[in-house]
Amino acid sequence: MVTGGCGYIGSHTIIALVESGKYDVVSVDNCVRSTPETMRRVEEITGVKVKNYEVDVCDKEAFFKVFEENPDVVGIIHFAAYKAVGESVEKPLMYYRNNLGTMMNVLEACEKFGVKHLLFSSSASVYGDIENLPVNEQTPLGVAACPYAHTKQICEGMIQSELTANSKMSALILRYFNPVGAHPTGLNGELSPDKPNNLIPIIMQVASGKLPQMAVFGTDYDTRDGSCIRDYLHVCDIADAHVKGMDYLVEARYAERCEIFNLGSGNGLSVLEMLDAAEKVIGKKLNYVLGDRRPGDVPAIYADSTRANKLLGWHCRYDVTAMMESAWKWERHINS
Repeated sequence: MVTGGCGYIGSHTIIALVESGKYDVVSVDNCVRSTPETMRRVEEITGVKVKNYEVDVCDKEAFFKVFEENPDVVGIIHFAAYKAVGESVEKPLMYYRNNLGTMMNVLEACEKFGVKHLLFSSSASVYGDIENLPVNEQTPLGVAACPYAHTKQICEGMIQSELTANSKMSALILRYFNPVGAHPTGLNGELSPDKPNNLIPIIMQVASGKLPQMAVFGTDYDTRDGSCIRDYLHVCDIADAHVKGMDYLVEARYAERCEIFNLGSGNGLSVLEMLDAAEKVIGKKLNYVLGDRRPGDVPAIYADSTRANKLLGWHCRYDVTAMMESAWKWERHINS
């Protein structure tokens, strides 16, 4: 089961799960922040029709009915959460209610229906504002810079507490930042009915003329060019990590029942560097303005994924050019 399966990372993970040939997949997504059309795109790419239950994971009764119809769920990959940093600062209670509520119901479902494996989509933001980069799994968690990051910290704690009580479960927590790009076919990518919050969709909408301009939030950070540095990963690399993570759980290769892995390139890129890469791929200058810092943002964060390289056999396959090329291909596809 993939919660949030119609979302950006969830849909690419479903594609990767199906194409692995190892898993039958069911999705649960109320499509408040996604679209039911996503499953049609998944089918177009994979040739496999994946069923989505248009159910709010916060609705315990409706969510549990999905398990009654699918009694053979062996693992859950949990994406269903709100994820916009700025919005979480503006509407913190909405984030706590949704992100913690979905986590609670997923854990209760695992207990009630005997689901043995849980893979949680966490975030590198749980480390907070830290000085020693790149971060590894031994880096202590810092003070969360925004409510979104705090919900991820709490959810990780909920999983670890539940596994102390539930000896039949195993779990994997994947911490990463900024998935970007689209499927190499250009048939699936980041799409939301709402105004985009993430950097690459905003860049692409400016490039295609949907948006007149964009802002770079902060140019006075202590970074090489003053803009925020993040660890951008191609969404298909992230999806691959989730498949390898589920393999790791199902094959019982773990040493402890709850393990944590960072996913990262080890080299962060700044917002201005991302804009430069996009301009080179698209072939034109982008209209952007330099603005003030945004509440909740940390200056820089990027991850050391040595542990994931070694134990999961996971490695980044796509560079920043491939990220931009696939994102631009997707943008042209949805505008055609």
